[in-house]
Amino acid sequence: GYYKIDEKSLIKGKTHSQLLIIDRGFDPVSTVLHELTFQAMAYDLLPIENDTYKYKTDGKEKEAVLEEDDDLWVRIRHRHIAVVLEEIPKLMKEISSTKKATEGKTSLSALTQLMKKMPHFRKQITKQVVHLNLAEDCMNKFKPNIEKLCKTEQDLALGTDAEGQKVKDSMRVLLPVLLNKNHDNYDKIRAILLYIFSINGTTEENLDRLIQNVKIENESDMIRNWSYLGVPIVPPSQQSKPLRKDRSAEETFQLSRWTPFIKDILEDAIDNRLDSKEWPYCSQCPAVWNGSGAVSARQKPRASYLEDRKTGSKLIVFVIGGITYSEMRCAYEVSQAHKSCEVIIGSTHILTPKKLLDDIKMLNKSKDKLSFIKDE
Repeated sequence: GYYKIDEKSLIKGKTHSQLLIIDRGFDPVSTVLHELTFQAMAYDLLPIENDTYKYKTDGKEKEAVLEEDDDLWVRIRHRHIAVVLEEIPKLMKEISSTKKATEGKTSLSALTQLMKKMPHFRKQITKQVVHLNLAEDCMNKFKPNIEKLCKTEQDLALGTDAEGQKVKDSMRVLLPVLLNKNHDNYDKIRAILLYIFSINGTTEENLDRLIQNVKIENESDMIRNWSYLGVPIVPPSQQSKPLRKDRSAEETFQLSRWTPFIKDILEDAIDNRLDSKEWPYCSQCPAVWNGSGAVSARQKPRASYLEDRKTGSKLIVFVIGGITYSEMRCAYEVSQAHKSCEVIIGSTHILTPKKLLDDIKMLNKSKDKLSFIKDE
């Protein structure tokens, strides 16, 4: 539905809000990269449907819903997997050492025993078991093949390697992925797309060669149909890349150097730095946004952080065509860093790379077969 802005409250200065509407083609890279923050990684690598995670513990099949009511999930979902793998065992140790029930062990079996001995800790421990299982399942998928793939993806996405050296030959970076029999077609297509995005489009001959060599003729529309989103795959002329914010000084993990475009946009909107040519109808941000000193987005997040912003401004961003978990994380981080401005992000639906590629493949099919925006 549509909502009319309360003009009286605007006049009184009660509401300082800005709405940005973006279409999905603005950042194709973030939709196909392997993201290594907990929620994004889990939804990409594991078969989580309707926020339900299935796992085995104590020899039994169990289900857990990943939801807002789970304080631990809300606290750790936007953190890097390496941090999560350190944090959960620490939480487990705190409980086990307090009760001296597991002699300091932090294995899943020890935790299961602890639950049997102390039923009043069951709920707290169950959450930790769920998230440790989830993190371990992610790592079991990550370690054999995805880890090496991530280095290639980051190099292609950024155009530089982990040492900051410029990638001179993107095809040379891509080839080992295409020749690796352990990577499935989805991962190879994601790598091909990152290669094409990195060079701002390719030639028809080069694209045909890539598709034939990797034997993905049946899935070729997963690549070609990006043109429907305004992303040039075979452009008629040389395209220029948008300038990115220099984040080389920021502390990151080597396999997580890419920052989604949306973070640049959110920060620029709050700082009144949006390019007026690209955002022609964008009104001036309220001055209150600029006077508030930014704080580190890497500080410990709190589930109740919205309570601090009862009278603050709102930056509302809506992405048409789907949003990634990494982009949702960026909105959260920017909200954390700018205490006087609440960032609210929304979209037609939430994307995972595989589902997006399946949807893009259908874009040139007849309407009755199209499920790009699914009815809820």
